[in-house]
Amino acid sequence: MRKLFILTMLAITLSGQSVFAQANHKHRVIILTDIEADPDDTQSMVRLLLYSNEIDIKGLIATTSVWKKTSVSPQSIMKLIQAYGKVQPNLLMHEPDFPDAEALSAIVVQGLPKYGMLGVGDGKDSQGSDWIIKVLEEKDERPLWISVWGGVNTLAQALYKIENTKSENEVKQLIAKLRVYTISDQDDSGIWIRNNFPDLFYIVSPGDDYGSATWNAINSFVTGINNDEISNTWLAQNIQQGHGPLGAAYPDVAYGMEGDTPSFLSLIPNGLNQAEHPEWGGWGGRYELFTPDFATLTKGGSGVPFEPETRDIWTNAIDSNTPYISNEYGRTVRKDTVSFSDNKVTLWRWRDDFQNDFAARMDWCTKSYSEANHPPVPALGHPEQLTVKSGEGFSLDAYGTTDPDGDNLSYLWFHYPEAGSYKKLINIDSAENARGVYVKAPVVDRKQTAHFILKVTDKGMPQLSRYKRVIVNITPK
Repeated sequence: MRKLFILTMLAITLSGQSVFAQANHKHRVIILTDIEADPDDTQSMVRLLLYSNEIDIKGLIATTSVWKKTSVSPQSIMKLIQAYGKVQPNLLMHEPDFPDAEALSAIVVQGLPKYGMLGVGDGKDSQGSDWIIKVLEEKDERPLWISVWGGVNTLAQALYKIENTKSENEVKQLIAKLRVYTISDQDDSGIWIRNNFPDLFYIVSPGDDYGSATWNAINSFVTGINNDEISNTWLAQNIQQGHGPLGAAYPDVAYGMEGDTPSFLSLIPNGLNQAEHPEWGGWGGRYELFTPDFATLTKGGSGVPFEPETRDIWTNAIDSNTPYISNEYGRTVRKDTVSFSDNKVTLWRWRDDFQNDFAARMDWCTKSYSEANHPPVPALGHPEQLTVKSGEGFSLDAYGTTDPDGDNLSYLWFHYPEAGSYKKLINIDSAENARGVYVKAPVVDRKQTAHFILKVTDKGMPQLSRYKRVIVNITPK
């Protein structure tokens, strides 16, 4: 079994080599969390720890928010790390690189117990703001992601200090390395950051109208689809009970399940996610770079500033999607009779996949390798970028795809119109659930790009999916 595991990991490493840069490294991330303001931060932290071998966690910072203005709770992060430490040896039976609990504990720090801009300015440095600067200044060429689950004033203070102590060139270089994804605005320093650092890469559904935010799709009940995998019954059976101390630490839903999780979902390497390209879509949703129309935004009731954006931000984008559903006779899948179109579709369209993935990793906490399920390893019989002529046919093939558990595999190919420049849906001209498919390129009068997604799903329990993204460049004749 040990030899099989090593060979499997080698196969995954080799097959993961890609023209897309993210396949070559783990994403660095620092988490800012107002943990204890709402149980969902604790829920998201449990999930994050189960992916700590896939994401390079560089800091866990306890912060304030509009919901928790005068205190921070690093001890609650430490408690979850202790629970993780009890299952970490078992997790290592399934995949390598899960860090020791001691290493994670060493990067738990805190911001000031002050709300928003009250914690930004001269003399307002904290463990957390200094930690962000320390990590940012490390000799590491990888971008540093800041995943914000509450207020963002600890980052604001780090930026304030950088701007006031560094040369103009140094400031520019450090800002260029930052990537920020905030779960809406949960204090008054978010809009300050965006106004004062216009070149900063920033993903946000602005304001405090959380109900219309893209991230809200992680727990939204959607009429017309199966919502079982966000139900309390599903969480109890697959996460909370019978899965060891980390599962037992996952609290019941109070206001909404894991509202903060989308801020790191797209950092998980799965063949679909490309974090540097929010416009391509992934588990954390899809976002486009523009200045949102203030007149279309709705104010919530938190008291967070509600004002127009002064710059382009990565924000809500719209997907149109007709889900594929199981078909009992004949071809195993068919398109549903209902279609959806809004910004939340960009995230919930992948929800069953990432929930199953979470459940499988929770199984890893207590089960042996042979008892648990592990994701398939998609491969292609051709490059991940193709160039074809206008109107010509081409083939896509998942030749070489494997599964570490020897499970039977299902394939699904589909065009993702919103991810490329060619926005009209390109239909697959053969059975879209076959390993290989045939597609006819549309007629174009200028170069266009079309993204095709291969989804491979095993038949283990729970069923796990991985992907390949093929970018087809269509050139005029």
